[in-house]
Amino acid sequence: MLRWLSGAQINPGWPATLGPLHTQAGAVTLRPVRMRDAKAWSTLRIRNQNTLMPWEPTGIGSWAERHQPSAWPPLYSVLRSEAKRGTVLPFVIELDGVYIGQLTIGNVQRGAVRSAWIGYWIDATHVGQGIATAAVALGVDHCFGQVGLHRLDATVQPANVASQAVLTKVGFRREGLLERYMDVNKRWRDHILFALTVEEVTGSAAATLVRAGRASFD
Repeated sequence: MLRWLSGAQINPGWPATLGPLHTQAGAVTLRPVRMRDAKAWSTLRIRNQNTLMPWEPTGIGSWAERHQPSAWPPLYSVLRSEAKRGTVLPFVIELDGVYIGQLTIGNVQRGAVRSAWIGYWIDATHVGQGIATAAVALGVDHCFGQVGLHRLDATVQPANVASQAVLTKVGFRREGLLERYMDVNKRWRDHILFALTVEEVTGSAAATLVRAGRASFD
């Protein structure tokens, strides 16, 4: 299910609310980021420093400084601006209506390529419950549906087995190793490149999870 939140817009895929897709933990929904997400975003990011920092790009200043509530408004403004331009689709992952993470579609390219990358994170207390997998499936179906993309990429460090499992369950395949691909936690790290094209999805990514017993539509 997809509900449009506004009328005419440059980006055909944002703002939108996607889902719900039901997991053993509850109903998973994607909705647009909001200015009032500052406190929830800050609380989750600071609480999950130890589980998120090993996988995320190196930033300027300490983790706590970069994730204070006051850091959210400028970040939100950039995300909203890029979303209006059609280059980014920034979503909050909600479980039963509660903010527990984010999913972002970035570097959206049109024309002959029609591709983007997908990234995501969730609160560590909810890892292993199928929530991230459901969120990625909703994002994939949105991109291959309303947004009109043909290909999605995702890059994951070799040690991040949990994230690789999420992508594999949705249908992504490994394409190769990107050596010294990204500056993460103050070191250039190798990343595995995963990819998925619209031809590889039977019905929908959400339906794939439902057929496997990993989720349900109600």
